[in-house]
Amino acid sequence: MTSVERVVEYTELKSEAPLETQKRPPPDWPSQGMITFDRVNFFYSKDGPPVLKDINATFQPKEKVGIVGRTGAGKSSLVSALFRLAEPQGKIYIDGIVTSEIGLHDLRQKMSIIPQDPVLFTDSVRKNLDPFNQHTDEDLWKALEEVQMKSVVEELPGKLETVLAESGSNFSMGQRQLLCLARAVLRKNRILIIDEATANVDPRTDELIQKTIREKFRDCTVLTIAHRLNTIIDSDRILVLDSGTIQELDCPFTLLQNKEGALYKMVQEMGQAEAAALLESAGR
Repeated sequence: MTSVERVVEYTELKSEAPLETQKRPPPDWPSQGMITFDRVNFFYSKDGPPVLKDINATFQPKEKVGIVGRTGAGKSSLVSALFRLAEPQGKIYIDGIVTSEIGLHDLRQKMSIIPQDPVLFTDSVRKNLDPFNQHTDEDLWKALEEVQMKSVVEELPGKLETVLAESGSNFSMGQRQLLCLARAVLRKNRILIIDEATANVDPRTDELIQKTIREKFRDCTVLTIAHRLNTIIDSDRILVLDSGTIQELDCPFTLLQNKEGALYKMVQEMGQAEAAALLESAGR
């Protein structure tokens, strides 16, 4: 009976939007990486409550934005709306194009994401880095070198042809995230989303990921959902979400001058020494 119920459930699922539409963005889109949320509301189901409410914000080209908030604040929902995992109400623009007017393939392939749980397939290292065979071996090795994974892959029996175990379990969590980062380096998209990617990695890997992002994605718009405040305190701006609404959005130093503000209170909860270090980092 459970199997029958599951089949019925799948037949009632609403289909996603088409992969392509008559409106196609230019081949070099997005060339800048400007993102605008215009009165966006977001629901995961037709009868469910809104998880984003009246979101209005613009992220400038090349801007680095940290996104923070308590559990359930709407951080990952912002990413879901951007990728159209469900259709948002209101409009989201990328370089002036309304994302709901183009196909999902055109939209999603032009944004890179590094999620909290690395997405790796039971296939070769090569296929995980370059699933559509768009890059040379030289490109692949260079990307691996930039995330300090070249020596690790070189020591594998099959090197680039080595097949990953299920979910990449023959690599450490940190190494899996670095492989995902190498994949993003290869794609050279103008928009990078980091969804708590360093929450489960050691401090050294966290530092390496942050360094690579600063160097290799300096010309990209980067939205970082943060678990550790120290990873986003040097952002151009920080967006604080609460119950699906924007509570604060400004540069970190300005936000931390407001002792009644949400970010200030979050920082103070880290303890006196850590709070002082974060304030110093924000002021640089």
